Amino acid sequence: MAAATEVALTESHVGKKKKKNAVKRYWETTEENETEEKNEQNRTQPNKEERKRKTETQGMKGGQKKKKTLKGKKTLSGNSDPFPGPAPIPKENIQKFERGDATKLSSETRGKLKHTLLHSESASDLAKTQAARFDLLLPEDAGFLEADEDEETCTIAQEDIAEAVDITSATKYFNLSLTQFGPYRLDYTRNGRHLLLGGRRGHVSCFDWQSKQLMCEINVMETVNDVRWLHTETMFAVAQKKWLYIYDSSGIELHCIRRFNDVLRMQFLPYHFLLATASSTGFLQYLDVSVGKEVAATCTKAGRLDVMAQNPYNAIIHLGHPTGTVTMWSPNQREPLVKMLCHRGGVRSLAVDKTGTYMVTSGLDRRLKVFDIRAFRPLQSYGLPAGASCLSLSQRGLLSASTGDTVQVYKDVWGTPVKKPYMAHRVHGSVWGVQFCPFEDVLGIGHSEGFTSMIVPGAGEPNFDGLDANPYRTVKQRQEWEVKALLEKIQPELICLEPAKLGEVDRASWEQRHREKVERLGFDPLAKEKFTPRQKKKGRSSTGNIQKRKKQVAHEDQRELMTKTVEERLIKEKEMSQKKKTTQGQGSALDRFNK
Repeated sequence: MAAATEVALTESHVGKKKKKNAVKRYWETTEENETEEKNEQNRTQPNKEERKRKTETQGMKGGQKKKKTLKGKKTLSGNSDPFPGPAPIPKENIQKFERGDATKLSSETRGKLKHTLLHSESASDLAKTQAARFDLLLPEDAGFLEADEDEETCTIAQEDIAEAVDITSATKYFNLSLTQFGPYRLDYTRNGRHLLLGGRRGHVSCFDWQSKQLMCEINVMETVNDVRWLHTETMFAVAQKKWLYIYDSSGIELHCIRRFNDVLRMQFLPYHFLLATASSTGFLQYLDVSVGKEVAATCTKAGRLDVMAQNPYNAIIHLGHPTGTVTMWSPNQREPLVKMLCHRGGVRSLAVDKTGTYMVTSGLDRRLKVFDIRAFRPLQSYGLPAGASCLSLSQRGLLSASTGDTVQVYKDVWGTPVKKPYMAHRVHGSVWGVQFCPFEDVLGIGHSEGFTSMIVPGAGEPNFDGLDANPYRTVKQRQEWEVKALLEKIQPELICLEPAKLGEVDRASWEQRHREKVERLGFDPLAKEKFTPRQKKKGRSSTGNIQKRKKQVAHEDQRELMTKTVEERLIKEKEMSQKKKTTQGQGSALDRFNK
């Protein structure tokens, strides 16, 4: 009985153990397995006759369903794709990236010109759609500080903002107490990662202000007028009491340029690799950092130059003078391109926005003015209780103006008239330098008691271009970017007020070309009517004979011109010889040795 029960248990479906089929390798396949696989495929696949019937029935039902099946692409599962093709783009996103109207081709345009115009138009359309499609990859939005109904944003303290934001944003508000070597000037790198400080009494330091990692700290033992980063965070320039010095990020002196003496202000042009300096003697000088040579030196004849700014759009240097004028300079010309009377007193500070459209100036007349550079006319004028000593514009259009120990930030200055500041902050000492940090909602303030980093919501551009200024780039990426930037360096000869005109075609009129030809030849070739030979018979008016007669007449005209010029030259020489004879009798005995 026990044996019988054991047999029943093993044969029942409960206690029965499933045998695992061993995986067959490719060398274990036999002809029987291959025949079984072919039979299975024949069972699953429909016959050719059934396929024909299905296609005929689909065609009989109508063309619309057939088109739908053709349009829908089959996926891996076998079903058709309900959304074939690329995703549609909203028209609002496309209009945001439009750059002017499309070129209208007339019926006369043919050949290569028409082909090039169509090609450029298709390329611009592709760039517009791609930019609108990839706009989704820019997730960050710029936001501003909003207050309650009974509260103003300018009354909110920095401590309250630091408590309300997250930990990483709260660390961006800090103070450096440097009371021994102040006041301080500052400069951020183009990617907004590193900070350079220069004290009036010789203290120079650079560090990564986000991680607070110190790179170098030195004392040059003389007065420091200004500091400026060069193309990367590995080198910076310091305008000391007598000469201009170049240091690396570890504090080692690389160059001492004695041709640049008494420098007060500096601006670096990143795409041209030019360091523009303004001195106390009234000289504006340009140094090519890639080669190490002086490109241009211009005497402005306007006295001491202690107000300087650059236009990021066209690389024009703006200088403010004690006479209340602002001049715009290029290294290609000895005279200013534009000269504007902006204030009744001397100009204290100026700033230009990144688009090159607006310029903000402050003067000793306690006025803050906004100018439209395209039309060279003022847009807004504000009165301040005390004149603004330092100005700075952010990437999003915020303006910071410092008066004494107070820094005020204004929003939308060139639009509607502003009555109240957007934000305000008071530091411990008098402000000596102000600058917004790129790609960050931070305003750096250098004063007599050290340095203060102020949080300003909505100041920085939230999305950065990783190929141009990447805050998170590695050492290898920085080296590759430096090589590419040197290869794509713009020559200083291309600096002008309107860089868009460099790509235009110079279409000179017929009168202008004729005038240039007359100046070049010395006579007007069209003054006389062209000689038309008389028609002769007996084969003497062939094309060869006509050309010979035309050449003979042309040579005769040239002979007449040549004889006239020779006669005029002889007359002038005779007059000069007679003058010499008359002056020889009146001259001294030593005049005979003059050649």
